[in-house]
Amino acid sequence: MHTSLVFALPYNRLMPTIRPAITADLPAILNLVRHVVPLMQASGNQQWSADYPNEEVFRQDIAREQLWVAELDGQIAGVAALTQDQDEEYAQADWDPTETAIVTHRLAVDPNAQGKGVAAALLDQAEKLARAWGLKSLRVDTNSENAATQRLFPKLGYRFAGEITLAFRPGLRFFCYEKRLE
Repeated sequence: MHTSLVFALPYNRLMPTIRPAITADLPAILNLVRHVVPLMQASGNQQWSADYPNEEVFRQDIAREQLWVAELDGQIAGVAALTQDQDEEYAQADWDPTETAIVTHRLAVDPNAQGKGVAAALLDQAEKLARAWGLKSLRVDTNSENAATQRLFPKLGYRFAGEITLAFRPGLRFFCYEKRLE
């Protein structure tokens, strides 16, 4: 008797679908963050906590039409706020702080979807927005303890633009990255 085993994988090899987030996505987004935060903290990355990012922050992102989700197999696998918001501390970085840019905030990928191009697809959406709006710069910051993003950003054409601190996250260091568009 021959028995074959079938393993259910949470996501297949399809490319992520990127779309604007809607209020109905909030439970899935918050669930994703609840899975990501403990893993971040276990690796020494204290950028996020139980109180940030929270539902109100994501509601504001949705209301401003700046929150995007990545779906794989119809499930939310990633999220990012793609804004023009630059914290005043961004002036510490090696870039022109007066230049308007698309800035990626609150980038998170479901642990089961990591390595499947979700973050890259969200950052590609940031580039599409910048081009559509005639902007020449993409920016992002990441906690100094987030090794995964520090490997990812240079692979996608971002250059290291220095280290900053953020007043709303005291005691943490953040690395800045910028990608220039031609």
